[in-house]
Amino acid sequence: MSAVIGITFGNTTSSIAVATQDGKVDVIANPDGDRSIPSALSYVGSDEYHGTQAQNQLIRNAPNTVVNFRDYIGKKYEEINAKDSHQVGAPAIKAADGGIAYEITRNGNQETLSVNEITKRHFKQLKLAAEDYIGKDIEGVVITVPTDFTAHQREELTKVSNEAGLKVLQLINEPSAALLAHLSNEEDKLLQDKIYVVADFGGIRSDAAVISVRGGVLTILATAHDHGLGGSKLDAALAEFFAKEFEKKYKANPRTNQRSLAKLIAESVVVKKTLSNVQTSTCSIESLAEGFDFHTTINRLRYELTARQPLSEMTAFVEKVVTKAGLETLDIDEVLLVGGSSHTPKLASNVSFIFPESTVVVAPSLDSKAANPSELIARGAALQASLIESFDEEEVKESLQPVVVNTQHLAKPIGIKTADGQFQPILVAETAYPIKKSVEVTNGDSAAVAIQLFEGKRTIKETVIEAEKSEDPEDSEDDYSDEEPEIKKEVVYEAGQLLAELTLKDLKPNSKLEVIVNVTQDGTLHVSGRELKQGSVAVKGEVTSA
Repeated sequence: MSAVIGITFGNTTSSIAVATQDGKVDVIANPDGDRSIPSALSYVGSDEYHGTQAQNQLIRNAPNTVVNFRDYIGKKYEEINAKDSHQVGAPAIKAADGGIAYEITRNGNQETLSVNEITKRHFKQLKLAAEDYIGKDIEGVVITVPTDFTAHQREELTKVSNEAGLKVLQLINEPSAALLAHLSNEEDKLLQDKIYVVADFGGIRSDAAVISVRGGVLTILATAHDHGLGGSKLDAALAEFFAKEFEKKYKANPRTNQRSLAKLIAESVVVKKTLSNVQTSTCSIESLAEGFDFHTTINRLRYELTARQPLSEMTAFVEKVVTKAGLETLDIDEVLLVGGSSHTPKLASNVSFIFPESTVVVAPSLDSKAANPSELIARGAALQASLIESFDEEEVKESLQPVVVNTQHLAKPIGIKTADGQFQPILVAETAYPIKKSVEVTNGDSAAVAIQLFEGKRTIKETVIEAEKSEDPEDSEDDYSDEEPEIKKEVVYEAGQLLAELTLKDLKPNSKLEVIVNVTQDGTLHVSGRELKQGSVAVKGEVTSA
């Protein structure tokens, strides 16, 4: 017996998930009980430590502990900044082939491990954890990657995974995997036409994508990446706050000692996670610096003020990807927050503030039923693995051809004018094509009807909502005279460029008419119409879309 799994391989943590026969998804815990497994390897003597056990070595054995290596796969040493502020543990060095490697000490001997070798050992540990949990051999895996991973990086990752005994069925983009998991929670969600923003805040980087869902087809409209913006900045802000408090109290600087700094960061991570769930947390570090123990408390408000700068940068990052897609916040139906930092309540509330009330922001602090944002991508990968496990290799390759992956879609809606002159869309903006869709209209008393097909012209409608006046006669006008009226904005479409026109003749009074719009693979627009009764006459029109 064998199984297929999904793996999220992140710089900070990795997760494994498997889809069960009843359609549910289990996120797999490793032998240490971790579902978010640190992407870390550490070497002490002849022993190799992995996951949390390796991460704990950052305090006492940092030079022999490798972390944050995912993004280095398939890159040359000259392509990276070896002095990145987030770089902790063993420093990256230039390998003999010009790539990236790490130099560690084992049993008193220097050993050079390439980033591919480190990744292979990491994957072997994930494979063992999955097989131990499932009780079956792992036959194949779907691995998620950032949207800015190059073709060469994808090839290298596939090669390393295969060498680790994990046959890669497919590499899929992280935002698509997260959205797939989110939409699978409710069967009808995938069939709803919506535009989503998926914002993934990881440990040392942030990624975002604007994705349209039209008729069950996911199309990535824009992506954004910020290497360096992530949970580590929140940790660093907390660590600096504690360092200043410690320095003020004991006149000792914990920043000058690498071990002290590692202790500060490790405790700050714990405090950050605690404050995502409760209002107050304690910070307790034994022998932080010069033999002094450090104990203090911090509340959520103080933490939010301390981390105000990175939280503002994360909020601005979400706005940036919407602008990059050529859209406004009004166009977004849902925002899906992904990654460990998405547990932070202030981040969710900040993001909610920049979108209108009609936009749903999905995060644990705003919806208690929301899925764990740290596990969404792995869940999506597992679902994808279960969907394609019966496909042969050739079918999977065909599905990854550019014509399939880079979905062609409409930039503007296409529709008709109603009797009162309003624009009625038949195909909404961002609809992937080829596509065929129809709409029913009536002809009234006319024996002939000219049906015109228009391209929608987008405008922003502003409605001024005056402040309500109090009915209490004791309230003076001064109580509300300074209140500014609320301006409500909404996106509306009106008929723009005429694309096609057809005429239906010899119609019976009050007949139902069907207007059919078809956009072919090459972008040609066909429009036809018919009376939904026997003996109807249909006149077809055709025009090539711009």
